[in-house]
Amino acid sequence: MVDEDLIYKTATEVAALFRKRKLSPVEYMKAIIARSEDAQKKINAFTFTHYDEALELAKAAEARFMKKDGRVGPLEGLPIAVKDESWIAGKPTSYGSLTTGKKFYTPDRTSPNNERIMKAGGIVHARTATPEFSCASYTHTRLWGVTRNPWNRRYTPGGSSGGSGAALAAGMAPLATGSDIGGSIRIPAGASGVVGFKPPYGRNPDDPPFNLDPYCHTGPMTRSIQDAILLQNIMCGPSPHDIASLRPKLRLPTEYKPIKGWRIAYSFDLGVYEVDHDVVANMKKALRVFKSLGATVEEVDLGWGREAIETPMRHLEHLFGTQLALTAKKHAKIMTTYAKNFARKGAKSKASDFYKSMEGAVRMYKTFGPMMERFDIFICPTNALPAVKADFDENKDEVRINGKVSPLPKVLAWCMTPPFNTLSRCPVLAVPTGHAANGVPTSIQIVGKTYSDADVFRAGIAYETALGGWYGSRRARPVL
Repeated sequence: MVDEDLIYKTATEVAALFRKRKLSPVEYMKAIIARSEDAQKKINAFTFTHYDEALELAKAAEARFMKKDGRVGPLEGLPIAVKDESWIAGKPTSYGSLTTGKKFYTPDRTSPNNERIMKAGGIVHARTATPEFSCASYTHTRLWGVTRNPWNRRYTPGGSSGGSGAALAAGMAPLATGSDIGGSIRIPAGASGVVGFKPPYGRNPDDPPFNLDPYCHTGPMTRSIQDAILLQNIMCGPSPHDIASLRPKLRLPTEYKPIKGWRIAYSFDLGVYEVDHDVVANMKKALRVFKSLGATVEEVDLGWGREAIETPMRHLEHLFGTQLALTAKKHAKIMTTYAKNFARKGAKSKASDFYKSMEGAVRMYKTFGPMMERFDIFICPTNALPAVKADFDENKDEVRINGKVSPLPKVLAWCMTPPFNTLSRCPVLAVPTGHAANGVPTSIQIVGKTYSDADVFRAGIAYETALGGWYGSRRARPVL
């Protein structure tokens, strides 16, 4: 039987035990693999697994820890689940799509983030499930099947980094990676009850060609904010393979001052969303925590309306949709319905639509930017609904919130994340706020001023510390 107290330790705690020689990387890896093999049957969070290789790498890590002069990396011996869309040389990447063929796509080089993670000693024991080409807010594919939420398996863990969110919540990994072009880190972080960070555009390198899309971000997903800092400090920094990556490298501190005296702006609906009653209630509890820490909180009107969702959708359909449209010309028969829907919209998009998305982005920041001059951070829900069903089909299912059918585009109707891909230079940290009546977690987004990454972590650390963390006791973990 797997020791749950061991597998739910934070990566920071495990790394400290490794260094003190109080825990063997091999023992820990065996526990993670055992948990993964059991949980995989229930939630289907992984695509490819590399367990044998991971154990060999754990043995090598253990040997380095046993040497008095052994050099160890900041992630030495730690298992990490990597989203099945980035590259590891010589290993398959499926993108969740049948279009990659029976042998899948096997790259000859490693993505910059993955290269850094492995160089720091991280061990990739598994790849995490994603919807086809990461183009949905839920995670199911014709290739791998349905990925389920560990807290309530009838619901999705979110998408597109849904496998990463589910794996973290289920104790299948202490660290995971995600990517975010419309909320794909924050949506599953919210629905799975974990931490997810969307860094400002350019902070972390990405793969071509979407490294050139300001909506696209790679980032860490974890069960604690200290772990998010640990992984983010490895992932970030300039890369010779990504012209958009920022110089100099930003290293986040691990200790922060209190937030007493901070001014916090908030909105429950961003002026456009219907928001589930449980989501609102749990956000109110979170705001009370921030007030108890000495911050003042003030509700603000951003002056946004439907444009807050129409603007990012125009952008995504024009660029992301165009890529899918090119794939659909050859492979439409074997693609998922949601990917084909995106492809159809991409095929219809015109340059004028993309230009309108730029105009919309200007108008959105025209109110958001000046408002943030009066505040330290901004808070809103991550998802307007805890989650849709695990097998949600946008061709036939409706998104209902508080009994009302959402008029917004179904693929992202329940997610409040896309506006902050439009405002892509703002750092955003998604953190849990509790659970809805159906057991699915709820979450808030902590949004900072442009390129002010440390601000969102300072607020997040203060909030997490006040609550005592999220997975410390058995009562705070999903039952599988």
